[in-house]
Amino acid sequence: MARIAGVNIPTAKRVVIALTYIHGIGNTKAHEICEKVGIPMERRVNELTDTEVIQIRETIDADYLVEGDLRRENAMNIKRLLDMGIYRGLRHRRNLPVRGQRTHTNARTRKGPAKAIAGKKK
Repeated sequence: MARIAGVNIPTAKRVVIALTYIHGIGNTKAHEICEKVGIPMERRVNELTDTEVIQIRETIDADYLVEGDLRRENAMNIKRLLDMGIYRGLRHRRNLPVRGQRTHTNARTRKGPAKAIAGKKK
């Protein structure tokens, strides 16, 4: 198993697909990384040489914000909104949808399971 950015990526998959297991690298960035390093798209992780793995690692470290650093930055951005008391921060604090979605119905993913109201049945 190759270890890149603190994540064990699967060995049997193609490199482009395996790189998406790293938080912060999606399909587009995975293709960019493979082009920079010069790895063919059909190459599998278990076929990579040690130098290619090192090149991938160095490219990711130099050019992309991934894993812990990205999670920390996102958490700090949300904390900044909470501290400033902005509307978006208040929505985060109350665990409600932040981007203007309706909450009268729906929004169950963000609000959690429905709570029964006592004496509501008529």
